[in-house]
Amino acid sequence: MNIYVGNLSQDVQEEELKELFEAYGQIDTVSIVKDKYSGGSKGFGFVEMPSKEEALSAIDGLNGKELKGKTLTVNEARPRTDKRHGGGGGGNRGGGGGGGRRRW
Repeated sequence: MNIYVGNLSQDVQEEELKELFEAYGQIDTVSIVKDKYSGGSKGFGFVEMPSKEEALSAIDGLNGKELKGKTLTVNEARPRTDKRHGGGGGGNRGGGGGGGRRRW
């Protein structure tokens, strides 16, 4: 089960997050999302646990708990939605007309 962990302090490391969740069961992966330009934490991450029961126990036990001065938001991760669909457009919006030859 994939778990979202939000409101992380900037100095929380993946190993610390792993240790926190290991108290509730086996961990597959831990990742803290980083800004692609600065490399700093974006303040949230994900923990993957193979057992749904253990994951739900971790969510119940850790949601609202404090870690390094910040209150954690812990819940089941929702599937990612692509925010880039549809948009675009822009480009040549009107103006013009014609297409015929200019006569001087």
